[in-house]
Amino acid sequence: MELLVNNKKYKIDTSPDEKLLDTLRKLGFNSVRRGCNTASCCVCTVIVDKKPVLSCSYLTNRAAGKEIFTVEGFGDKAKKIASLLAEEGADQCGYCGPALINTIIGLEFENDKPTIDEINDFLKANLCRCTGYQGQLRAIEKYFNI
Repeated sequence: MELLVNNKKYKIDTSPDEKLLDTLRKLGFNSVRRGCNTASCCVCTVIVDKKPVLSCSYLTNRAAGKEIFTVEGFGDKAKKIASLLAEEGADQCGYCGPALINTIIGLEFENDKPTIDEINDFLKANLCRCTGYQGQLRAIEKYFNI
């Protein structure tokens, strides 16, 4: 099968039950992390056709013909968000950072002027054990200029 990841085509062989998380890691996208492996923590979030998806439960075969992005594919936009998160003390261990950045960008695709309530609702499933969530929220507010 062929996958389009970060605007680059990859030809791969997969099993019918292979998850997108495993495929992306095999391709070298180590920013895609394994957390709970049950679609509960959002640490594996990537963008598929401008929507955040949990790659630990998303079959690779479903991604054929779709546009997939990892944090590496967002370049300066991802760096800007990462910088804001760091400024607000919201990126301590960094494990959940790539998925959080992908989720923020996914929110931006859907709503480029979200309210605080919309941000909180969109991010409610993202688990971070290090920072609490106030620093993240401050950084996201800065990103959206709220």
